[in-house]
Amino acid sequence: MELATDSPDVIAAIDVGTNSFHMVIASVSTRGALRIISRNKEMVRLGTAAGDMKRLTGDAMSRGIATLKRFTAEAQQANAHIRAVATSAVREAMNKADFLEQVLEATGIEIEVVSGIEEGRLIYIGALHALPILAKRTLVIDIGGGSTETVIGYQGEAAYIHSAKLGHIRLTKRFFSNGDSDHSSIEQCRLAIKGDWTPVFQSLIAYGFEEAVGCSGTILSISEMTLARQGKRVPDSLNGYRLKRDELMETIQSIIDAGSSVKRTDLPGMDPKRADVILAGALILEQAVIGLNIQEISISNYALREGIVFDTIQKQRDIDEYHHLSHLRYQSVDHLCDLYRVRRRHAEHVKNLSLRLFDDMGVLHGYSDKERELLEAAALLHDVGYHIGADQHHKHSEYIIRNSTMPGFTNDETELIANVARYHRKSHPKKKHDNFAKLSADEQRLVRVLASIVRIAEGLDRRQQQVVHTVQVEDNPTTIDMYLSAPTAVPDIELWGAERRKALLEETFEKPVRLLVHAH
Repeated sequence: MELATDSPDVIAAIDVGTNSFHMVIASVSTRGALRIISRNKEMVRLGTAAGDMKRLTGDAMSRGIATLKRFTAEAQQANAHIRAVATSAVREAMNKADFLEQVLEATGIEIEVVSGIEEGRLIYIGALHALPILAKRTLVIDIGGGSTETVIGYQGEAAYIHSAKLGHIRLTKRFFSNGDSDHSSIEQCRLAIKGDWTPVFQSLIAYGFEEAVGCSGTILSISEMTLARQGKRVPDSLNGYRLKRDELMETIQSIIDAGSSVKRTDLPGMDPKRADVILAGALILEQAVIGLNIQEISISNYALREGIVFDTIQKQRDIDEYHHLSHLRYQSVDHLCDLYRVRRRHAEHVKNLSLRLFDDMGVLHGYSDKERELLEAAALLHDVGYHIGADQHHKHSEYIIRNSTMPGFTNDETELIANVARYHRKSHPKKKHDNFAKLSADEQRLVRVLASIVRIAEGLDRRQQQVVHTVQVEDNPTTIDMYLSAPTAVPDIELWGAERRKALLEETFEKPVRLLVHAH
């Protein structure tokens, strides 16, 4: 898959995982080739729970922050743009806000917490650039510490993504907490995996795939063990290595037969740091091979972190080239508009007016293209709640957006878009509103700014007849003047609508807003 970009920027992609933190510092050439500058990995063990990972311990957070400090220093030496993505351990933690805030304070890194679906998409992007699978319907499996992602992709698009709470740390804590295993605990673990995955297998088989690809630590470790068992030298890179079903199952059986983490340490090719969790990971892989009838699996050296690099470059190219939502993000928003039968002419017009207001008010709000994308999404989706009902449709919009799968957006971005849609009418944002109160102070300001813009844009299309063609803003010392262009009709209803909705913007910027009509 060729990815064109003229950007010479260096990206430091950090995978804040349940078991390990990984960083790759790299750049992407105009031909789409990844140039690795350095790699770093620390086994942090951020997630430690057997069930839902409801809390990050103080020790785990301290280890994570210390690692991220080292990663930040290395990235800064390389003059790299840092993008950090957190997966299941942070995703599920009730105290994730504390961790994210401590990381930001200690390192300046704003970690993106991604959904399992978004994690799967980024993993597929990584594998897509590691192996010649673009034209093949491909199954990608990534076994992590807290979750396992299964993706079927074709022609660069992820057709099906599933994230299961099946991770080698999670299952180890649940079934093999003392490091030992017996027939009973192994069968219980297998049963739990099959119980969770059986419906998923049915969907994956229905989609069908020509090739299976495995990536990340568990599969790489089992591949190295397979080569060592056969007396072969383990190469520097396993990328593209094909593991046949029989040899894979023999290695998994040797891990099962070892009986304890101490004995597993002595197995040929075993990484001692992974010996305590390899059994659970091997059983996850075993059930995937059996349940999906996989005969051969190819190894990808690229996974989530490499996917982050390519995705970051692609998003920046889309923003630079089109100055609007990146292609994937627009597809996500467009899908929701279609699904909930949004009135497109009105939504597009509110979006256009909102973006014009945002651009003209740049000095006032100080935001960039990143926030502009969120505004664009929120403006297009502000009325999705009508699908449930006209009464309180702003609250319905918030609910639908928050609970929708939106590939290309992080969990936090989806939350912000939902909040902006929530406040496009009626009540202003208030600290007593749970959805607003849980946002950080910076996020609360962003919601107020973007929602205040959408409110006015919505008022300027009150009749939904696009009477106001465009708007121009002048920021004066004592007022914010908005000049409306309405060459074909008198915008009296639109003026009335905007007047009723301007108070939030006036509160936010502490200036009165004057709505004026250009003479034509």
